[in-house]
Amino acid sequence: MTSDIIFHGGPVFTGSGAPLENHAVIVRGGRIAAVVPETDLAAASDARRIDLRGALLSPGFQDAHIHPVGGGIELLQCNLTDAENAEETAALIRAYVAENPEVEWVLGGGWGMDHYPGGNPPRQLLDEAAGGRPVLLQSRDHHSTWASTAAIERAGITAETVDPEDGRIVREADGYPAGTFHEGAGDLFAQVRPATSDELAYQGLLRAQDELIALGITGWQDAMVGAGVAGIADPLGAYERAIEEGTLKVHVVGAQWWVRDGGIEQVERMIARREAAAAAHPDRRLDLGTTKIMVDGVAENQTAAMLTPYRDGSGHDTCNHGLSFIAPENLRRYVTALDAAGQQVHMHALGDRAVREALDALQDAHDVNGATDGRHHLAHLQIVAEDDVPRFAELDAIANIQALWATHEDQLDELTLPFLQDGQEARQYPFGDFAREGVRFAAGSDWPVSTADPIAAIHIAVNRTVPGSDRGPLGGAHQRLDLETALAAYTSGTAYVNRREGDTGSIREGYLANLVVLDPNPFAGPASEIHRTRVASTWIEGQPVYEAESATTRKES
Repeated sequence: MTSDIIFHGGPVFTGSGAPLENHAVIVRGGRIAAVVPETDLAAASDARRIDLRGALLSPGFQDAHIHPVGGGIELLQCNLTDAENAEETAALIRAYVAENPEVEWVLGGGWGMDHYPGGNPPRQLLDEAAGGRPVLLQSRDHHSTWASTAAIERAGITAETVDPEDGRIVREADGYPAGTFHEGAGDLFAQVRPATSDELAYQGLLRAQDELIALGITGWQDAMVGAGVAGIADPLGAYERAIEEGTLKVHVVGAQWWVRDGGIEQVERMIARREAAAAAHPDRRLDLGTTKIMVDGVAENQTAAMLTPYRDGSGHDTCNHGLSFIAPENLRRYVTALDAAGQQVHMHALGDRAVREALDALQDAHDVNGATDGRHHLAHLQIVAEDDVPRFAELDAIANIQALWATHEDQLDELTLPFLQDGQEARQYPFGDFAREGVRFAAGSDWPVSTADPIAAIHIAVNRTVPGSDRGPLGGAHQRLDLETALAAYTSGTAYVNRREGDTGSIREGYLANLVVLDPNPFAGPASEIHRTRVASTWIEGQPVYEAESATTRKES
């Protein structure tokens, strides 16, 4: 019989509120058996005792918006995420090409838009770095594709190729593609881009799982399942194989991808997939009860849907209000049908017009279907009109926040804020406004768009600045969250979105022992030091699945 495990000697964050002091957590058979005062622990026991030495015990983190398979594949391909500028990016590409002479197409991603004028890297840089090979590299935010001349030629794209409705080709003076393809324009390479092999997708999942568990993440919502988009493979087969082979350690909700130029017939197919997954995985290791809809693009390439026009480099209004990828009347029909079918809707809504269109769709669903337990959520929420903030609570809509972005940084300061209207800097990521209106939070990273590290994101949610910055908090100090709220968003908040609040996301009797030890305890020091906290160990169903080399936990005799 497996002996009990007792965590003691440190505060316990149960999933909400202030941490418990002087309490111990007893784990038995993979679940929380009890949370008791340390004075109630039996003096003699054969239990394995874990002395936290002041570290914080928390529920395992859950990421509410992430692309693990795509992120893992990028780590195995031409990975540019560590580059700090254009020169380092080119050096990484040259190194990859030299180390992989047999690769016909150079694929990967992670380049930063802020490293290039206007956020648009030219094809000539790729031509030189890759020696004339066809190259397709995704930007860090995965809303833009960088292509070499060889790739453009193989796709048959010319000066006469028109921009798709949901994207834009950056062009040279004569109209020929300059090398950067925003949003749906990246799909012009779909017929020539090499397909991701099943084996690569599987290895990408396993690599990602290792990376994420080391960050304390024990469950997630994959925001793109059921379709290969922008070079990211459909991860469903990789998840199924991992379950079959016993290598999937975490629990996963797969948000089925809504093809934006498809129709309402997609609802029936998604429900069929959901029911098949429920029958095959009664333990809910994989759940397909969510649908992901892209409402708009991103602000840095001016495709986020805005209520007001973008400005040009001289500060004058343009005719560009961004892109609504789905006509608002269609979005309302689709969301109403999904809600009626019991399918959760996960909407990418970044600009203030997109947020309003998403909320309008939820209002229509409520008017037609009445109150449901949809747990629908809007992700990103970069710019939200003040009048729309209280609508979240009124419609039971959850704010799915990517808190790492809620700070001044180069991409925001150089490619976004200068092109927005006066006053819109104050509406960036209005987390404090949401909290004051009683809006429910979930939290995610959008990895590989940015780091998946929950501690890094929580630091910014609380401070609204990066460590060491001399800039003021983005949007004002009133948009900060307290540490309890930010930590809850990454634990019990996402568990609620994932419909796993009955057995994960909290430390309470009967719940799965999915836990993370955080050292030093982020509650013990000033808010400006939260970023120094590290994951000492991660536990899934009572088993240690990661331990840092410098972990302070120890086994007592």
